[in-house]
Amino acid sequence: MNREAAGLAGLLATSGVLHFLTPKPYDSIVPRSLPGSPRTWTYLSGAAELAVAAAVACPRTRRLGGRAAAALFVGVFPANVKMAVDWRHASPAKRAIAYGRLPLQVPLVLWARRVAR
Repeated sequence: MNREAAGLAGLLATSGVLHFLTPKPYDSIVPRSLPGSPRTWTYLSGAAELAVAAAVACPRTRRLGGRAAAALFVGVFPANVKMAVDWRHASPAKRAIAYGRLPLQVPLVLWARRVAR
């Protein structure tokens, strides 16, 4: 597996596992407009990250996995916006984390697209 694909698969797998081990922080950034329980969305997004990580890790499905990763990074953007809005009055460190996540989505999408090629 090439380094870019391995790194992306590792990032996605780590994040996916964290959704199950420590779901509370993820629950808090699920947009209120989504129906159902935030915990359900946390678990669904964690499962999606694990599935996409597996697809990226496997050479036969890497192209599809890279495309799915790009779509996933776009799909979770509203949660990052919610975090930034919710943390706008938090400590400077928390604000830096929340605001820093917003532009970070662009290089993540570009990374996933490179892996898809």
